[in-house]
Amino acid sequence: MSNATQLIHSIPVDSLTGSISVPIYQTSTFVQDAPGVHKGFDYARSNNPTRQVLEQTIAKLEYGEAGFAFASGLAAIDAVVKLLKGGDEILAVDDIYGGAFRLFTHIYAKFGIKVNYTDTTDIRNVAAAFTPNTKLVWLETPTNPTLKISDIQAIATIAHENGAILCVDNTFASPALQTPIRLGADVVVHSATKYLGGHSDLIAGLVVTANKELGDQIKFIQNASGAILSPHDSWLTIRGIETLHLRVRAHSANAQKVAEYLTQHPAIAQVYYPGLVSHHNHKVASAQQRGGYGGVVSFTLRNDTEDAAKTIVCSTKLFKLAESLGGVKSLLCHPATMTHKSIPADTRRAAGVTDSLIRLSVGLEEAEDLIADLEQALDQLLYNRQVTRANKVAAIWL
Repeated sequence: MSNATQLIHSIPVDSLTGSISVPIYQTSTFVQDAPGVHKGFDYARSNNPTRQVLEQTIAKLEYGEAGFAFASGLAAIDAVVKLLKGGDEILAVDDIYGGAFRLFTHIYAKFGIKVNYTDTTDIRNVAAAFTPNTKLVWLETPTNPTLKISDIQAIATIAHENGAILCVDNTFASPALQTPIRLGADVVVHSATKYLGGHSDLIAGLVVTANKELGDQIKFIQNASGAILSPHDSWLTIRGIETLHLRVRAHSANAQKVAEYLTQHPAIAQVYYPGLVSHHNHKVASAQQRGGYGGVVSFTLRNDTEDAAKTIVCSTKLFKLAESLGGVKSLLCHPATMTHKSIPADTRRAAGVTDSLIRLSVGLEEAEDLIADLEQALDQLLYNRQVTRANKVAAIWL
């Protein structure tokens, strides 16, 4: 049975009514027959039937032991970091989401948790960066926003040899393309706001653990910290997951066409997309992803300035300027001043997030229309440059 078919039929029909859609149990508490005697639910922070279906569904999708739903992707990341204690260290990918960097640097550093960043695309860097205190390896693959690819299986082996657990942020690929637990990861996190929800109408985070021991720890943290996902947003995420495979295939097909177009444009310096043969770790991506390479494409401009990038992101018509990604409508953003502005400029640039880098979330419109939109925006950039040059020449003569 295919993954898509299995997914659709793993979401249960309601046993009480036969409802084909999972009911929304909008309740704060549950009546008990006697103290401690109930139907599996006592208080909605601890458990909720709608949230439970989502948690069981994502665990199946990621081939994990247990799943947990949180109020945001950052709340999910926060729960994983709470597995650590003061003095522990995290080995993290250098091209990291700005929100995760902010959480690690400005929150957990105060509690004695150190983070060491390295380019995880080269396995030798990973091996060299371990210390006796490294307890957690934090990967994004593909990364946000330069789409770096790391070898999950190889890094899992090194992590386990050093007594550390491996957590993979699988937001960009989604389980429709990549299942890190099958490659050796211990924990997977998602910003379900993105491809899992898929419609830009919710904020949600998910954690999946490979074994019961880690699952029990995350469950305790979830209940003790309380950053749970609401019943309605749980239902919205389930609804989004039902079409995940179809949507991600279409996102990937469109993104491949957009990336190939951008590689030919004279204003573009570099295109970042794992589906391009020119991508540094294209072979690794092809080995650990299936069915496509995702819907995110990033690129830099030959005119590597913030002003040039802003000209582009303010000139598109179909690509809407906004943070986030993974929705039906195409979006674009300027990471240096938006998603990654909390990262110091030198650190950001060293990881490849330059001043002209633009990130596209390629949606489900026709690829030809999206390409035409980008072309007219890039033409605007070239026109502005020509006007500037003409003005300079005129100024000399005057």
